[in-house]
Amino acid sequence: MKHNDNHTIIIAEAGVNHGGDFDTACRMIHEVAKAGADYVKFQTFRAGNLVSRDAARAGYQQRNCGGSETQLEMLRRLELDFADFERLKSECCETGIGFLSSPFDLESIELLASIGMDYWKIPSGEITNLPYLELIASKGGRVIMSTGMSGISEVQAAVRVLEDGGIRRCDISLLHCNTQYPTPPADVNLRAMESLRELGCGMTGFSDHTVGTAIPIAAVALGAGIIEKHFTLDKNAPGPDHRASADPREFAEMVRGIRMTEQALGSPVKHVTDSERDNVAVARKSIVASRPIAKGEMLTPDNITTKRPGNGLSPMLWHQVTGTRAVKDFLTDEPIIL
Repeated sequence: MKHNDNHTIIIAEAGVNHGGDFDTACRMIHEVAKAGADYVKFQTFRAGNLVSRDAARAGYQQRNCGGSETQLEMLRRLELDFADFERLKSECCETGIGFLSSPFDLESIELLASIGMDYWKIPSGEITNLPYLELIASKGGRVIMSTGMSGISEVQAAVRVLEDGGIRRCDISLLHCNTQYPTPPADVNLRAMESLRELGCGMTGFSDHTVGTAIPIAAVALGAGIIEKHFTLDKNAPGPDHRASADPREFAEMVRGIRMTEQALGSPVKHVTDSERDNVAVARKSIVASRPIAKGEMLTPDNITTKRPGNGLSPMLWHQVTGTRAVKDFLTDEPIIL
């Protein structure tokens, strides 16, 4: 997909909200396409390559999933077969939506390289994974990298690794992100996009984990060129990410809000728009007689005033009018002429 500066790229993060079920993943593709997303993004991993045997779950994963299973056990329930991803890409092509998936291990990078994607999507947790970044860079192409849990120096270091590996800086887009699910609004810090923009990479955007649609729309108003938001078919489904995800209705609402914001942003030029041009005469004022004025009488604040409509002399000419002589008789409210 070729990026248009006036079109925000909207990525629906399906993630693992399919629960490891291929048919559910396909349903998600169709729903996000209807909602107006540009891409649907999955997560590609071998659980055994991603986490060690005794790795604990994140706090939000424990709260949302309950039980005492390890992160490895949870991820094994949620992973798709490698063969499923080529089928998912085909489903996306048939549905008319772009396919993306974030690889979480080296084997998954190789798989996705064989499938092909418009962008590599690097998740926040891999931004300090040097062998991972080097392998991505060796594959070439364009990169979108989330920067959650990172300071600017870590982002700079990751960009250098990608650049040293052959990825052009202009082909690296950076997403500001907070990885708490859901993110409290006070911790979002959208203005951090300004720091990312100063790195001189490609697009700057926002990967959203807040509840609702207001904050990603605000990010677009602040110049985000990419928005990523988790998507679910059912917020109450079992799993770690559903509660911080948007359902079909909410996601479509976000897309509409983003597209309206794009239109509203316009250009830096301040001008009279076509839609308001007819209101100029109605809402502005002209210099008029405040009482009958005889020809030759001096025009002063005692006999002239300003009133609507604005189809006569502009009040900005007030000082040029006062002190002159009336060129004709004027009735009350009649526009003054010179």
